[in-house]
Amino acid sequence: MPATRKLGFAVVGLGKIAEDAVLPGFRNCKKAKLIAVVSRDAKKAERIARKFKAPYHFHSDDFAACLKNPEISAVYIATPPGMHAMFACKAAAAGKHVLCEKPLAATPEQALKMVKACREASVRLMTAYRKYFEPSTVRMKQLIKSNTLGRLDMIHTSFSETYRPGISQPWLIVPELSGGGPLADLGIYCVNSGRWLAGEDPAQVTAQSWRGPSAGEVEQGITFQMTCPSGLVIQGSSTFRPVISSFIYVQGTKGWAMLTPAFTFDEERLLTVKAGGRMKSTKFKVMDEFAREIDAFATAVLDDKPIEPDGLQGHRDMVILSAIYEAAELQKSVAVRY
Repeated sequence: MPATRKLGFAVVGLGKIAEDAVLPGFRNCKKAKLIAVVSRDAKKAERIARKFKAPYHFHSDDFAACLKNPEISAVYIATPPGMHAMFACKAAAAGKHVLCEKPLAATPEQALKMVKACREASVRLMTAYRKYFEPSTVRMKQLIKSNTLGRLDMIHTSFSETYRPGISQPWLIVPELSGGGPLADLGIYCVNSGRWLAGEDPAQVTAQSWRGPSAGEVEQGITFQMTCPSGLVIQGSSTFRPVISSFIYVQGTKGWAMLTPAFTFDEERLLTVKAGGRMKSTKFKVMDEFAREIDAFATAVLDDKPIEPDGLQGHRDMVILSAIYEAAELQKSVAVRY
């Protein structure tokens, strides 16, 4: 295929993450181009299309017409999670590849439906975990794979952000749309990054959650522990109360590594490593993580190569989240049933 070929995208859902990060990312893409935007607000769709120079814009009710456009080969779904399955299954039936924001859906059942729909239609499904392509997290993964830190003993990870009624997205505290509270919105990064770094999936989970007046029907905060078959423990926490903060800490038999902030996309990162008696800190500048993620997906589609992280990984995370919520409710250890 010509090196100049690009994969045409429609972006579905024009909320904060789309307008602030996904759509600007297309300006820096080498293998993808923005063709259309889709919103339940027709005027907003028109305005966003002008702003980001998308040739076409559609109302959500006209999604079928969007999918008939031959210039569009893929969709980026950035709606609330409870709507992901509906748009993904329609896109798959139309032969369009799907790149979907995390969490993959609001429930494991919805996520599995998406995986099956894309598999049956022979289209690609990728969960939008941008950390797989961000340099500081990739460096941490390399440290672990190279045995620089030795055998892993424990991973600590956390991601929290203030939920402000009337300012934050209201759907974040509606479980049918969000899939949960801070665990579904933020803690999903802790779950996925922890098991991706470890190269291992948890077998058992325990958790404790608490509620607050500003969190509506979902938890105000949650802490959880995932135990892997090897004995590795991955601890995570997430709340809707503090200022935005995040970190990943990995400790092993030969050394440790600390990355902070770990999950935001608009701040410099500091990776500190101590191994072999030496300590070194490296700064990583802000870069366009969304462009890298979109380009990785587009390249895999254009070159017919495997996609990572695929829909199965997104579904697996939903199964783990479900087990964590169950453990918090029952106040006992719960086996993860994949």
